[in-house]
Amino acid sequence: MSAQISRLVVAAIGAPLVLGLVWLGGWWLFGLVAVAALIALHEFYGMARPLRPLVPAGYLGALLALVGVRLGGVEWLVGGFMATYALAFLLKGLADTKAGATASVSATVMGAGWVGLGLGHLMLIRDLEPHGRLDAFAVLLSIWANDTFAYFAGRLFGRHKLAPTTSPGKTWEGFVGGTVATLFVTFVAFYEDRDYLPIWQALVLGGVIAVAGPIGDLFESALKRDLHVKDSGRLLGGHGGVLDRLDALLFVSVAAFYTLLAFGVG
Repeated sequence: MSAQISRLVVAAIGAPLVLGLVWLGGWWLFGLVAVAALIALHEFYGMARPLRPLVPAGYLGALLALVGVRLGGVEWLVGGFMATYALAFLLKGLADTKAGATASVSATVMGAGWVGLGLGHLMLIRDLEPHGRLDAFAVLLSIWANDTFAYFAGRLFGRHKLAPTTSPGKTWEGFVGGTVATLFVTFVAFYEDRDYLPIWQALVLGGVIAVAGPIGDLFESALKRDLHVKDSGRLLGGHGGVLDRLDALLFVSVAAFYTLLAFGVG
């Protein structure tokens, strides 16, 4: 199966599943993000193996952050994540590894924060009142539109490199194409609910997503280049690993949540 065909198959199966569980919310969404977090962390810690991350501490810290969202919102999210520091330090004292504490604990905490906090903020967006479902859908569809149109615009018109050292395949033309698509999705998503989120706020949200998404993508690209890895995994065929699909969301969900709070949502 070619990479393009496998990408289409994974998208056709995965997108309805993700949207369905986001629609249900609650513990259904928790189950989705918990599984995604564990797989993504497995991929990240596999890439970061030379740094000797303390994997159990990272898994537990990310899960505590996600459980915290369900039990008490953003305060408990942060509290659950902060436990990663203590867990990593204690495990480092028990582990027989040659890597220094700075490298192994830092890699552990970064993975738990990157994945756990990012996915936790998606859950927070879904729980916003009065239209958390709409907010979460708008964020996800905007990310997917950005990724798709940036890819095709870059392939068709790309001439000027966006970040030649970090990700040579990305172009400014692709960024513009992705931004236009993102703004269109947020405009349409909130058009019927202008009393909830005025058009100018919807467009600002779209702009935030259009910027945060590529930054998240470039962040993972920089890590993979540093660790000499092409893809985080092969679980999703042509899409690469789960972390390759989540990289933009992990930055966007945080940026979108606080943008919505700034607009008085929730």
